[in-house]
Amino acid sequence: MNFLSENISIALQAIKANKLRAIITMLIISIGIMALVGILSAIDAIKNGINNNFTEMGANTFTIRNSDINIRVGKKGRKAKVYAPIKFAEALRFKQNFDYPVLTSISTAATFSGRLKYKNTKTNPNIQVFGTDENYLATAGYELEEGRTFTADETESGSAITILGKEVATSLMKDKKSLLNEFVKIGANKYKVIGILKTKGNGAGFGGDKICLIPIINARQYYGKPDMSFTINVLCKNNFLLNLFLFEAQGEFRKIRKLTNKEEDDFDVVKSDNLANLLIGNLKKVTLTATIIGLITLLGAAIGLMNIMLVSVTERTREIGIRKALGATPKIIKNQFLIESIVICLIGGAFGILLGIGIGNLISFGLNTGFFIPWFWIISGFVICVFVGLVSGFIPAHRASKLDPIESLRFE
Repeated sequence: MNFLSENISIALQAIKANKLRAIITMLIISIGIMALVGILSAIDAIKNGINNNFTEMGANTFTIRNSDINIRVGKKGRKAKVYAPIKFAEALRFKQNFDYPVLTSISTAATFSGRLKYKNTKTNPNIQVFGTDENYLATAGYELEEGRTFTADETESGSAITILGKEVATSLMKDKKSLLNEFVKIGANKYKVIGILKTKGNGAGFGGDKICLIPIINARQYYGKPDMSFTINVLCKNNFLLNLFLFEAQGEFRKIRKLTNKEEDDFDVVKSDNLANLLIGNLKKVTLTATIIGLITLLGAAIGLMNIMLVSVTERTREIGIRKALGATPKIIKNQFLIESIVICLIGGAFGILLGIGIGNLISFGLNTGFFIPWFWIISGFVICVFVGLVSGFIPAHRASKLDPIESLRFE
């Protein structure tokens, strides 16, 4: 222990004696570590953002719809399959027949380019209007900030009522404190506002607050089209039974679609976290590329450190000769320069890790996922610093240990 502390003390004295060179070396290491830790922390922040967005959709939820969730990335990715539309009668029959301890809702996309108007204020024509039933808020992971949801009677009668997403309500309110019980126009029709949703965030481009809900029968009446397809959301009250209910739902809907045992499913059943896993899976190539870029940067930093350490050995040849003359063995000299290289790497790496954490959290705040500390990359960063210090310092340390003491004392 005394040997290690003595070598660290000598290393710090050498750093103080050559401040400019040490600072430049540490800066090189900092940039390398910052690139590696920063990029990988930023990717972790993106993953957290994706997980948070889809966790809000309901961790115990699965969905039956007429298209799968494959995402095409680049030319090699395949297109998502699209099956025959799920008819309202089929969705309604499933909801009535699926007699398990679950909450089932039916919804449909009325339009993705809706425009709302309140008095003289209009929204942009990019509001997502969905036809839903009384259970939709629970199965989709929405919460009410004020007001109430639809009743079963209102859903069945197609009442002219609506629930607004937070961003939609805010853009229409202007100086008014609340739009609750006010009338807004959706397209050419008037609807009474009975609820305002809590903000869900628009992270990852899913537009969770640019939404407007109307009763599903009303959506069929005013936005119906021949190929209109309906989505079934099922919320399981017991997470442990989720997969069991998913397979039961698959079997039930196969009966409704009148599929034989030899026929494949002409619909898709997916858990709420499947899309998140798919998106995160598509980040693997990005992660690999980012890691390679960070390691190349770090390799440049390691070569720079090695060159500077070689210069240090040359400049301190006389010092090495004196130490050997006083009894220092080649092993002691070698360890001294190795430890000095590691100390420089650790100091520079510490700054690089702090900068990398900052970059990762800037991305995290941009995605509204909050502050996080990437412990894995912090620990990995310090391990990499020790490794780089050993690799970069080995040749200079070996050269220093092999110097002849007599020749070294004569060195000018």
